[in-house]
Amino acid sequence: QVQLVDAGGGLVQPGGSLRLSCVASGIAFTIYTMGWYRQAPGKQRELVARITTGGVREYADFVKGRFIISRDNAKNTVYLQMNSLEPEDTAVYYCSAQRHGPIYWGQGTQVTVSS
Repeated sequence: QVQLVDAGGGLVQPGGSLRLSCVASGIAFTIYTMGWYRQAPGKQRELVARITTGGVREYADFVKGRFIISRDNAKNTVYLQMNSLEPEDTAVYYCSAQRHGPIYWGQGTQVTVSS
């Protein structure tokens, strides 16, 4: 059974930082592209960042160099370091795992950026 467990969300002030983590089980982690998506109220889910099996990173334009995605294959874990957070970053953030078939999703972790 595939399971992705997201964690690390919370309430942070504008300009602050958070580090999200996602632990995967039930998949051969090293052969999956891992990613982070987000969904704000009333909006569609959108890609934030993803990292391939070879470590190639892709970021959405709105990240603007503020976020860093990384993976630790020994721990079956993917991270998203988020810096210089803005109110517009408020959303539920979802971990994803994808190879050739459907995407697997984490349960989501809420990130709220507010003063």
